[in-house]
Amino acid sequence: MEQRKSVLSGIQPTGHMHFGNYFGAVKNWVRLQEDYTCVFCVVDYHAITMPYNPKKLAEATWDLVANLMAVGVKPENLCIQSLIPEHAELCWILNCFTSYGLLTRMTQFKDKSAQSQEESGEGFISAGLFDYPVLQAADILIYRADYVPIGKDQEQHLELTRNIAQRFNNQVGKEYFVLPEPLYTEVLKVRSTADPERKMSKSLGEKHYINVFEEENRLRKQIRSAVTDTGDTPAGEMSPGVENLFLLLKASGKVEAHNSLMDTYRAGNLKYVDLKEAVADALAELSNGFRARKAELAANKKEIKNQIRESSAVIRKRAQETVREVKELTGLLNVRF
Repeated sequence: MEQRKSVLSGIQPTGHMHFGNYFGAVKNWVRLQEDYTCVFCVVDYHAITMPYNPKKLAEATWDLVANLMAVGVKPENLCIQSLIPEHAELCWILNCFTSYGLLTRMTQFKDKSAQSQEESGEGFISAGLFDYPVLQAADILIYRADYVPIGKDQEQHLELTRNIAQRFNNQVGKEYFVLPEPLYTEVLKVRSTADPERKMSKSLGEKHYINVFEEENRLRKQIRSAVTDTGDTPAGEMSPGVENLFLLLKASGKVEAHNSLMDTYRAGNLKYVDLKEAVADALAELSNGFRARKAELAANKKEIKNQIRESSAVIRKRAQETVREVKELTGLLNVRF
């Protein structure tokens, strides 16, 4: 039997999971589990490259684990980055195969630097923020991943990973690292229902995102108040707000309702209240199921933590083997007990 290809993806524990996160990435993770050997990593090392609250980090990490399991990610595919210190060890080694020039060209560093200064209220920018693309490369290469699910905006980071892997292979004289390929899954760009010109985001404030585990009454209120047509949309074009509601409806799996309402829209007879009600029904159905599952997990919190510690330990064995081989190839010594 042909061995299944492997997939690696990571997510930072930075707060609530909203429907932009779910439809844009996590829903794809759940599907990918059926066809690939997957490692989905909660990357808490990455989370500390930006201003953060140390007391809340561990809580946010475990909460994200519960969220991922509640929406269908299998616990055996989940790990926590800081429970696998080999990620950081490989990052240091790969730093020595990464040019300073390549890192200075990473566009996200400029954006995140400005955000970091704004959030910290000072001019401090951590070296970790500059270097985090190398840690990201280590996250991928340590499991010899064949594919990384990304959107077009993440191509630069994956290309850096491939450059690092190729330079390493050339330097050690062996095609050791697989050059990971992009897996262009459908990445839906969900917009804020309060301002459809901007993407759904926690950083914009509560009215700009809808929590996947939101109470039904508040969820419905957010959809009822969603911006539809501001009056400045060119004739014959669908406004961003209406387009976003249709996207949410289709992404929720309500294809028949989506198509029916789209036909009504094209005929010029659509009432926005009907579209909003259909979207609210669809999201509430998903959210109610997810909240019920998360409540079950919360009742077994200790068991869940033990389960993820165990899955991290199992996944760590793969990381340890990679680091052992990398150290041998680079002339570094391995600890032998």
